[in-house]
Amino acid sequence: MKNRTNHRWATQAALAGAMLLASLGTSITSVALPTLSRAFSAPLSSIQWVVLAYLIAATVAIVLAGRLGDMFGHRQVLLSGLMLFAIASVACATAPTLGVLIAARAAQGVGGAILMALPMSIARDAVKEEQLGAAMGLLGTMSAVGTALGPSLGGLLVAALGWRAVFLPLAGIAVLVLGLVLLAISPPAARVGKVGASLDWPGAALLAFSLTAYSLATAGGRAGVAGTESLYLLIAVIGLAQFVRIETRTSAPLVSVAMLRKREISASLAMNGIASTAMMSTLIVGPFFLAFGLHLDAAAVGLVMAVGPVTSALAGIPAGRLTDLFGAPRMLVVGLAQMTIGLVSLALLPLAFGIAGYAVALVLLTPGYQLFLAANNTSAMLFAPDQQRGMLSGLLGLSRNLGFMTGASVMATLFAGLVGIEPIANAPADGIGHAFAATFVVAAGMTSVALLLAVWIWAKPAAAKQAAT
Repeated sequence: MKNRTNHRWATQAALAGAMLLASLGTSITSVALPTLSRAFSAPLSSIQWVVLAYLIAATVAIVLAGRLGDMFGHRQVLLSGLMLFAIASVACATAPTLGVLIAARAAQGVGGAILMALPMSIARDAVKEEQLGAAMGLLGTMSAVGTALGPSLGGLLVAALGWRAVFLPLAGIAVLVLGLVLLAISPPAARVGKVGASLDWPGAALLAFSLTAYSLATAGGRAGVAGTESLYLLIAVIGLAQFVRIETRTSAPLVSVAMLRKREISASLAMNGIASTAMMSTLIVGPFFLAFGLHLDAAAVGLVMAVGPVTSALAGIPAGRLTDLFGAPRMLVVGLAQMTIGLVSLALLPLAFGIAGYAVALVLLTPGYQLFLAANNTSAMLFAPDQQRGMLSGLLGLSRNLGFMTGASVMATLFAGLVGIEPIANAPADGIGHAFAATFVVAAGMTSVALLLAVWIWAKPAAAKQAAT
């Protein structure tokens, strides 16, 4: 019994390490951008591709990563992802030019996509059903920890050793996690995939093309393509429509349209995207309000903003346990309700109580998001067919990433439009405060829609069960 318990914890540690590594890869380089700009004598529009290359590559590859896991074995593909991530991290640390660094970051993003996609599907196999919520909560905690730890760790490394030192710990952690996976996770024969299974390469190429176009549309001026957002968005919509057409006709689809017709799964993906869009508002809009609305300096803004990730990290594991105790459908509704309350509080409390109101609102909001994630991921994975769990895990990651990108673009545009045409540094504090409040009222409306969807989806099975009895 003790050996079995130790093995379960070692398995969860390996999966948690993979999720931590993927989120660190996203956040650790942001503070190095000014140093990189000086080192390569490059403008900000070029330097930002060090961050964007990782995000776009991870978004584009995440569904393909899940499908490859279903075909060739989740453990084997996870090991390949860890090796790719480690090699790419070393390539980043030794890059002689900015172009090489960006290319290495893109390769690192592909590895990161695998690390995001497969831990959930492996957890579904390795953990008992009644403990799946706790496992999902742990993965959510590690993602939040990586997001919170990345900027501070990166800042310390850049200050002490230079920008190249930022990537070496990523390579070391990847090797460590690879060893844990080899020791703790056995390759179940049922997860190796069907003999002769083929990959839908035309569908994969079209999906990658469409998602890249959408990523560039949401990146906008940050990617150096200002003014072309509408064109990229049109290309993305047409490409995704063609992708759906291809997937309905192929015998071995990259994404199972039949699986997406299950209302529980399609609703989980939709709610995931909506919640992520709303949450991204806190990261994009929040700093502008704190800096120009409450007149905080950069250090104070960072401290106030840290309340969210720290609270998320603390709330992840309890959220998973609550999901196991009370059931995923019920906690899904509770999590979305708490998110809605938190977003309304964020719209109102900072205007009345300043920094204290902002912090209290984050403490209300972020545990609700963690509860939603644990419950939503658990419910989705329980409905996934055995041979499509990797695919669904990748789709959950994709919907989250698309939500983040949409939030970064749409919610920032909404806030800027409400502030007015003048530069935000010249706008009155009251005007910024009202724009901030209106933005988060809209975000609360979005999560209210997700909440109604959750109630509708999960009330139907309960009503049917009651009628049958």
